[in-house]
This record gives sequence, C-alpha cells and structure tokens, in this order.
Amino acid sequence: MLQKDPWLLPEGIEEVLPGDALDLDRLRQKLLKVFATWGYELVIPPMIDFLDSLLTGSGHDLDLQTFKLIDQLSGELLGIRADITPQVARIDAHKLRHEWPARFCYVGTVLHALGDPLEKTRSPVQIGAELFGHAGIESDKEIIFLMLEMLAMTGLQNVHLDLGHVGIYRGLSVQAGLTRQQEGTLFDILQRKATTELLELLENFSISDEFKAIFLKLPELHGGIEILDTAREILAIANDNVIKGLTDLEFLAEKLGACFPSLPISFDLAELRGYHYHTGVVFAAFVPEVGREITRGGRYDSIGAVFGRSRPATGFSADLKMLTSLASKTSSPHREEKIFAPCADDIELTEMIKELRARGRTVIQQLPGQQGNASDLSCTLQIEKNDSDWIISSL
Repeated sequence: MLQKDPWLLPEGIEEVLPGDALDLDRLRQKLLKVFATWGYELVIPPMIDFLDSLLTGSGHDLDLQTFKLIDQLSGELLGIRADITPQVARIDAHKLRHEWPARFCYVGTVLHALGDPLEKTRSPVQIGAELFGHAGIESDKEIIFLMLEMLAMTGLQNVHLDLGHVGIYRGLSVQAGLTRQQEGTLFDILQRKATTELLELLENFSISDEFKAIFLKLPELHGGIEILDTAREILAIANDNVIKGLTDLEFLAEKLGACFPSLPISFDLAELRGYHYHTGVVFAAFVPEVGREITRGGRYDSIGAVFGRSRPATGFSADLKMLTSLASKTSSPHREEKIFAPCADDIELTEMIKELRARGRTVIQQLPGQQGNASDLSCTLQIEKNDSDWIISSL
C-alpha cells in the first residue's frame, strides 16, 4: 500500500489560507450584521448530532450525504451535519418554544459525504436565515428580500431569481388521484423534463384526460411573469390549493417588481427543488459566473413536528466560501496595513506597539535571529528610531 503524503487532504476538503480566511471572516461579520438589523438572532448548533435529529425533514434527502459514526459514550449513532436547518428547527421547537414568529440566523461548516458534481468542496461554510411561526406568503417575501439584500451586501451583480411552488404539483397529484408511487415516478420524469417518457408514463395512468393534458403541459410552464397567466388558463380545473400556489407567486412577482424593477425573475412550475422537503414557495438565485444556484430556499412547514412542535417555517442558505470567492471578483482586494517593529528591549517602543494595537493597527515585531524582513512579512510601514524618538515611516 502506497503511503500518502501527510500534508494531503481528503478530496473536496480544503484549508482556507491567510488572506482568503480574512476575506471570508469579514464577509461573515458583514452578513451577520445585516441579518441582525432584520431581527434575526444568531444560533450556533453543534457540528455532531444524533442521526435521527439530522435526518428529520430535509434530512431524509441528505441521508447519503451524512457521515455517520458511533458515539463511544452512549453507543448511539451520530452524524456530522450536512445541513444546519434541521438543527435550527429543533431550537425553535424544543428549546425556545415562542408563540410569536421567531427569526434565526447561523453560519458554520457542514460536511458532505459525496459532494456535488458541480461543487469542488465537500465542506461548505453554510450561512442562512430561518423564519418560524408564520404561515402567510408575507414571511416568504421577507425571507426572499433578506436573501437579495445579503447578495447585494456581498457585492454581486447580475443576480437572477428563479421562483417555483411545490404545492402546485402536490395539489395536482392529489386531485388527479395519483398513488404515492405514481407521484414519485412522475416527479422524477418532470425533473428531467423527459417529454417522451412523460407521454408514455401518462398513457399508463388511470387518470382523467384533463389531468393527463395538464401534466404534459407542466414542463412548458416556465418563463417570465406572463407564464402565470398561461398557467391560470391551463390549470383552470385545479383545486384551491393549486390556485393558492399561483396566487402566492403572483403576489411575490408584484412585490419584487415594485422594489427591484431591474431584477430578472423567472418562474418554473415544474421545478420541484427539494420536493420531499419543501411545502410551498421555493426559490434560488443565480449569477452568470456560476453554473448552479448560489443560494436557495423555500417554505418547509412542520419540520419541527418530530421535535414535539409543528410550526410553519421558511428560510434560505448559501455557501459562504462561494459568496466570498464571488465577492473577491467584483471588488478590489483589501490590503491589510501592517507595521514592522524592530527587535529591541525598549520600554518606549513596547508602549508604542501596545498603543498601536489598542487602536486596531497591526504590528508585527521582529524576533531575535529570525529570517525574513519587513517586506517578506507584507509590511508597508516600519517603526524606526529618529534621534531619541520612535516614529512610523514608509518602507
């Protein structure tokens, strides 16, 4: 067996080096301040949790993504979190138990066992916000607006918003009388937009011709706001749950258009992102530089039921590493000003260095016999003796 180099990291696991780490932390602090101004309180769930807790709600879709291990103390099966949302749901449902709407934000590393073919990392730094305790479309609007402000504060340009509503497909499936197996098979084909397979499948379904026609048209219901008018005509026989989904999307389109008139928005009624997890509006944001969404979210009511309290909920999340990388491409790099201090046993120099650091300045003091000079340490200023005084001068 070949011995691997001890400095190698597992595939998809990376270090964040000086400079990049500073940029990431600055963006983290900036975005958490944005969340705080909207009333979202910071929570810090643990990295390792009981597997059952991690696999509630969204967790079933993340089962294959979750690293599993045995707790040596209890013998219980634990998991390393692949998503923070279920943990925040537990905090709302079990720890705080507010009757009023609760707003939380978080940031932390998650670990994916398999990763995503379009992502290089298996250890994203997940940042997000969740709103619990309000079932109305207004809370979905707040979450989407907060997500857009987060992207604006990141400095991203040319953001495109994609909106959908999984309740529309779920309502149509119930009204058409599909079995759970039929619903799942149809869902898979709709996701792949495989028209030929869709036609063959629907021919074998014992449902009305009207609903066969609707399901055949569903993959075509994507585009600008005008697609919602088309959808109302095609879905005219649909039940109140389906019509409510369309009404929700029309409400969001109106509010977004009024506040963000230049924001490109598309609608896709066959986009069932997170179908087994989400229960209502779903959304994602894209930028031209990335071939996948940079942030996504939606409504996921009743996620807290397993923790003893079912509450409506909506939220979004993003990878802070990706946001930091995109931000660095749209802004000039920030260069930290560093001051080089000589190695000298001098009380006045020591007091000067102490005062500079207290004011937030970065001072690197030379160590006895060290290699590397001020330039090697990326310093742009230096402290030197001028007659009897210590002064700061340019290098």
